[in-house]
Amino acid sequence: MNCIKCDLCRTRRSVVFGEGNQAADVIFVGEAPGEEEDLQGRPFVGRAGRLLDQLIRHTGLSRNDVFICNVLKCRPPANRDPEEKEIETCKGYLFDQIDLIEPKIICLLGRHAHNTVLDVDERITKVRGAIREWQGITVISTFHPSFLLRNASHMKEALEDMERLRNLLESS
Repeated sequence: MNCIKCDLCRTRRSVVFGEGNQAADVIFVGEAPGEEEDLQGRPFVGRAGRLLDQLIRHTGLSRNDVFICNVLKCRPPANRDPEEKEIETCKGYLFDQIDLIEPKIICLLGRHAHNTVLDVDERITKVRGAIREWQGITVISTFHPSFLLRNASHMKEALEDMERLRNLLESS
């Protein structure tokens, strides 16, 4: 993939499309690649990725069982928040990924993933753990692993969200 639809193509090293099991029951969707992801061309490989791996294991799954991607496929400079025009330009790729994989559950990591997929403007601290439906797919939102690295006091809530996800999987 060699997208040039927005200015992020000028500063990125890699397009970080996503990776994982293409027959996955669960897709984890983050915000955008960070520096380490941009260098390696793979999603969630830095500190936040190691924490995501722990959260995934808490559901009874492994990274090999799921698909992992981001709303943006290119790293914003200095890890700044995605801009609305970048999200609008890139979200079609995300929706295509979801359509191809046909997951039973989408786990949205952080407010940008939550607000993009559900087309809302909500604070993740107010909606995390809530179970919703989007285009016939069960959706659960939780904190982004990068947020948890900066705010460890919310880890208990994130683990509760992963237990909810495990329960959803067991009942589906």
